Amino acid sequence: MNILHNETAELDLNLLPVFEALVRVRNVSRAAEELGMSQSAVSHALKRLRDFFGDTLFLKTGSGMQPTPRALQLLAPVQAVMDTVRGELLVREGFDPASARRSFGVCLTDMGGLIFLPRLIARLRLTAPGCTLRALQVPMHQVAGALESGEADLALGSLHSVPEGLFQQQLFTRSFVTIVNRGNRTIGESLSRERFFAMEHIVVSLSGRLEDAYDAVIDQGLEKRRIYLSTPHFLTVPMIIEQNPELIATVPRELATKFASYKSIRMVETPVKVPPFGIRQFWHPRVQHDAANGWLRSLVKQTFDTDVE
Repeated sequence: MNILHNETAELDLNLLPVFEALVRVRNVSRAAEELGMSQSAVSHALKRLRDFFGDTLFLKTGSGMQPTPRALQLLAPVQAVMDTVRGELLVREGFDPASARRSFGVCLTDMGGLIFLPRLIARLRLTAPGCTLRALQVPMHQVAGALESGEADLALGSLHSVPEGLFQQQLFTRSFVTIVNRGNRTIGESLSRERFFAMEHIVVSLSGRLEDAYDAVIDQGLEKRRIYLSTPHFLTVPMIIEQNPELIATVPRELATKFASYKSIRMVETPVKVPPFGIRQFWHPRVQHDAANGWLRSLVKQTFDTDVE
């Protein structure tokens, strides 16, 4: 459904970056700083947005300006309009992917490499044959610095992998399943809740802290898992379970499908509800209006925008 309907024909498109910044930073002064505007100009733009959409859009709270349901509903179509406008102007601004020769640095985890790189390389070789990629595995606390310095152009991954304060865009979501050793005869075709919490688990956490694990939401209820190992690497998990059949792990479904190619690994539905997690791309405000970076973001978005489970 097009939430903006026919409003874009009358709406001043200069207001859309203000809306996007306010949703992201939840603060008028910070939005003004990032946009290179005065605080009063941002406040005036917000008033015009409120008048146009007939909604307060943002409510002042102790933790910043929280978007209303209407604002959250508008976010995706607003970003789509902005992406389209940016995409149409990129070549005019001086970046021609067909003739460009440059290397793009992308921060990602081993999971990100498995999910993103094969398809992104294929798309890049087709549309920008003179460009290359550098895959960077940077510690979580250094990602913002790598983006700010220009060492990396983008970071791809989940919300756990990059600190706040960066521009971000959701690409797709993934659900979780549990992988087990085929030789473990205590697990049938399905895994009961009781058995799930009785077994020892492997969790993946980039920071090493259990509260930062990708599936940490499982442990927020009354029942807690018996966590035997925390690791920053998804790709080592099936090999560990292969040699240690008493261990299990809950991982993104796409990875579980690939891991099931191991003869010793199979996947079962996780017997507790685990909300899907979002895969996003992140970039630094300094390259928000950079033509080459904008083109790369559009390429990533187009490559993975149709991903559904």
